[in-house]
Amino acid sequence: MRARPIQTLIALVLTALWSVGLGYIHWRGDSWFLDRIEAPMTDLRTLIRGQRQPPDLVTIVAIDDETVRRVGSYPLPRTILARIVEAIAVHRPKVIALDLLLLDAGSEQGDKALARALAACPSVVAAAAIFSSSSQRLGLDGADPLAAVPSASEFLLPQAVFSDVAAVGVVNVATDGSGTPRLVPLLFRKDEELVASLPLRVASLLQGHDPVIEGDRLWVGDRLVRTDVGHVLPVDFFGPRGTIRTVSAQALLSGQADGSDFSDRVVIVGATVAGGGDVYPTPFDPVLPGVEVLSTAVADLMTGEGLVRNRHVRLTDAATALVLPLALVGLLSWRRSMPGFVAMLAVLLVWLASNFAGFVHGIWMSMALPLVATLPPLLLFGAAQVLLDRKRALYFAGQSALLQQVHAPGLEKWLAEHGEFLEQPAREDAAIVFIDISGFTGLSETMGPHPTSELLNGFYVLVDEEASRCAGVVTGFMGDGAMIVFGLPEPGPGDALAAIRCCVGLDERMSGWLASLPESAAGRIGFKMGAHFGPIVASRLGGDSRQHVAVTGDTVNVASRLMEIAAGYGAIAAISDDILRAAGPDNPLFATGHLRGPLKEYVRGRVGTLSVWLWGGKPKVDR
Repeated sequence: MRARPIQTLIALVLTALWSVGLGYIHWRGDSWFLDRIEAPMTDLRTLIRGQRQPPDLVTIVAIDDETVRRVGSYPLPRTILARIVEAIAVHRPKVIALDLLLLDAGSEQGDKALARALAACPSVVAAAAIFSSSSQRLGLDGADPLAAVPSASEFLLPQAVFSDVAAVGVVNVATDGSGTPRLVPLLFRKDEELVASLPLRVASLLQGHDPVIEGDRLWVGDRLVRTDVGHVLPVDFFGPRGTIRTVSAQALLSGQADGSDFSDRVVIVGATVAGGGDVYPTPFDPVLPGVEVLSTAVADLMTGEGLVRNRHVRLTDAATALVLPLALVGLLSWRRSMPGFVAMLAVLLVWLASNFAGFVHGIWMSMALPLVATLPPLLLFGAAQVLLDRKRALYFAGQSALLQQVHAPGLEKWLAEHGEFLEQPAREDAAIVFIDISGFTGLSETMGPHPTSELLNGFYVLVDEEASRCAGVVTGFMGDGAMIVFGLPEPGPGDALAAIRCCVGLDERMSGWLASLPESAAGRIGFKMGAHFGPIVASRLGGDSRQHVAVTGDTVNVASRLMEIAAGYGAIAAISDDILRAAGPDNPLFATGHLRGPLKEYVRGRVGTLSVWLWGGKPKVDR
């Protein structure tokens, strides 16, 4: 028990080190394994929270199946794209963005027409980043916050005829292991060159200012964009495809579109045609078009809403990942009982509720980090505690078994359940049986220590078994003798009868045991018994460190002296008239035919005579 505080302290220190290490990795944004666990938990929170109402600021013009069927080809000719842009520009939108890669030259007439249309309105055209590896790790590398910006090996840029009249923005998004676009990088780099994403270019045109980078902070005009590590924007989906206002490009081409869908809005043109390949799985839709992912990022940049996960949130995550496991490990160490488990459950529920409440209000706090920080230490510490408890249980079971070998099993169990037993001496009636090996002293002088010990152990086992069978308690083995009490821990009406039955049983067991001894011992030893019934004083003697149950009084002395009388008459047992009368008519001694008496005998150390009955043995003619 003294070791438990040390074990708990070690567990808490190791838990803290584990949590701090995980928290530091998460704070750096370098925890890809945590992100894999976080992804399904984020989807679950998104679904529980439900869909969001998108702001009435963005319209998607979809190059859909109907548009391609009417035009007859895909990709659309540049002349058709020019007509779409012109039809949008008529309604005076704030910005037109093309989520289409214009990498190759088209017809001279078509390219010029599209360039004229883009020049007539603030516009952004798409570029794409090519990476040297299939996955880019978004995380800090040293002290430079820009080191975490996705590093491209090459940019696929639009034709100069378009980039000369429109801003250029990269349309790549960052997906997790399931392919869900969790983040939209706002900046990309190639060597020392930084290129803005399409959503950031749109936001810059709306604000009329280029983005300003200050370390790990990004400004667009006077608005601080709250980004994650590497200047990435978390994507908070509004709902399934079509949740953001979407108009078919064919409706524009046929003149059936409502101008209010475009006036004073950001209009993003992108492909939703089946087989186009630009779709992503999300919590609400397994095939959300990429143009809707970019439109979500644009809407969140314009309003400043959406999910926030930045350095401050990550620092909060790290603190939670330290406090939560320490609290749960501490509670597990404090009490492994129902109140302790209820307290642990309450702590978990409070954390889950606060995490979900933060998510509903746009704060993306990690669930994976606290869980990964908590579960291994909790499981390991719990398993260690179970093993230690099992070890302690085995130890105490061994100690209990050892004590029961030394002390009476009946009394040990009773004391374990009734700690107040015999705190004060108790006077009560009880039956006392003494048994002693005759001739043992002389025999032991010719035997070695090991044979002597074996012989005594056999005697002790025999007496203990027979006493337990008759509900007696062996209060002590005294060399080659034993004292058995009937009436502890509680007296009963059958104590005297049980003592008599024990005497009969001991006679049978001892006779068989003596016959089984080696020839060197057989015939040289015998046994005698004395039994009496009357008042005794039972008490617990000793100090605080060790106590034992003691039975004293005249009844004990008489029972002990009766063995001398039995030996003097050559009887197996000398039994007082008091115990025979207390045993009643069912006394088995009467049925044996070997009961003689009563005799009036003087008991040494006692005034007056005592009525004594002799049982068994060969009577001596001359005493």
